[in-house]
Amino acid sequence: MERRALEFVPESERHGRSRSLFTVWFAANTQITTIVTGALGVVLGLPLPWAILALIVGNLFGGVFMALHSAQGPKLGVPQMIQSRAQFGFLGAVIPLLLVILMYLGFFASSAVLGGSALAAWTGMPQSAAVVAVAAVCVVLALYGYRLIHQVERWISLLSGIGFVYLSYRLLTGNNHPAGMWHAGSLNWGTFLLVISIAATWQITYAPYVADYSRYLPSATRVAPPFWWTYAGSVGASIWMMSFGCVAAAVAPKAFGDNSVAFVVGLAPGSISGLFYLVVVLGVLAVNVLNLYGAFMSTTTTLSALLRFQVGPGLRAAFILLAATVGTVLALVGQAHFLNTFENFILLLTYFLVPWTAINLVDFYVIRREQYDIPALFDPAGCYGRFNWRTMVAYVVGVLVEVPFVSTTYYTGPMVAHLGGADISWLLGLAVSSALYFALMRNQPVPPAVAGDAIALTTAPAAETALTAEPDHS
Repeated sequence: MERRALEFVPESERHGRSRSLFTVWFAANTQITTIVTGALGVVLGLPLPWAILALIVGNLFGGVFMALHSAQGPKLGVPQMIQSRAQFGFLGAVIPLLLVILMYLGFFASSAVLGGSALAAWTGMPQSAAVVAVAAVCVVLALYGYRLIHQVERWISLLSGIGFVYLSYRLLTGNNHPAGMWHAGSLNWGTFLLVISIAATWQITYAPYVADYSRYLPSATRVAPPFWWTYAGSVGASIWMMSFGCVAAAVAPKAFGDNSVAFVVGLAPGSISGLFYLVVVLGVLAVNVLNLYGAFMSTTTTLSALLRFQVGPGLRAAFILLAATVGTVLALVGQAHFLNTFENFILLLTYFLVPWTAINLVDFYVIRREQYDIPALFDPAGCYGRFNWRTMVAYVVGVLVEVPFVSTTYYTGPMVAHLGGADISWLLGLAVSSALYFALMRNQPVPPAVAGDAIALTTAPAAETALTAEPDHS
């Protein structure tokens, strides 16, 4: 079982190489939820070529911000949302943390619906029982933590990659393609920008937990390797799977819309369909264990700002089981009308996560230039304070400026009609919060960097086993 939770990872426990990040993010995106997200490009009304182009643009752009967070892990050696205390303050970081926990639970539930559907169709068990079974496997993986997650993701990446190469071939060479499917037709720029937003949001919503999977890398790791390995794995797999979803929605809109899992698996001959149900289930496990692990990390980070405690094996298991239970209940309750609910869910996250990621990256790369007082991140009386009102202003203004440009089923801002239905709120939130945070913080004194090794030995539960026996799990 992983020794550390929120603690700084000392150099003696650092291991691995940046290339291990490729399989983590490739596996997390080579799965059915990504396919369903990509299908929205066609479902929303874009011709197939334009839908694929919009998804490519959105992923390429959004992946930059996602992968920039990956480089923070080796430099700081702490979980992503602990580092957020340097911008928001020790207690102020609870605000984005609560939103991130909601995100983890939402993604866990939505992926569990599809994973349960695949397992139920494969084994014949009731779907509700299948959802619970998928969640139970994720609980075991999250309990053991970082190393086991990396190892499992490596194998899932290989198996899913092989499986979807075959399924992609079957999809593209089928005989039931509608005439004119690949014709570009007319373009609605508003819808085109909306689909770009969906793809970019898909990448940006990973931002609050990217560094969690790179924080054990040696501190001497340069910025470029974790950035590019993470970017290649996440963006490459997402473009592939989302394009797959677009083609599937164009080829068989009713069959895919009614049961996306059955359609995808049905591309293979019935005699080997069980193998592809397994591929779908493994893909859901790959992403949902990250969601569950992230929910555990964010919950403990939130509570540790209010209470002083140490996360031993028992408390770790309690937090993970609680998060899995809540996510599973949400999955069981929200199985109907999945596609529409999921679309609005990922768009809603954009409005709150984009200002956070902008502030976090400007702080790390521009204001503090990778230099942090690590012990102060764990001290409410430290140099980062309890609340940073400048950050709060930049964050709130970044969210508010998005409101007139929001386009969802629940609310449509007054500016959306003037943009042909486009949702550009996330671009405005990104630009405004970045600029405002820089303007408010550029003249503030930056505390000198302090390494975390001084606190490392006092923050780890003594009863757990050190993870220094294996030198490299890259």
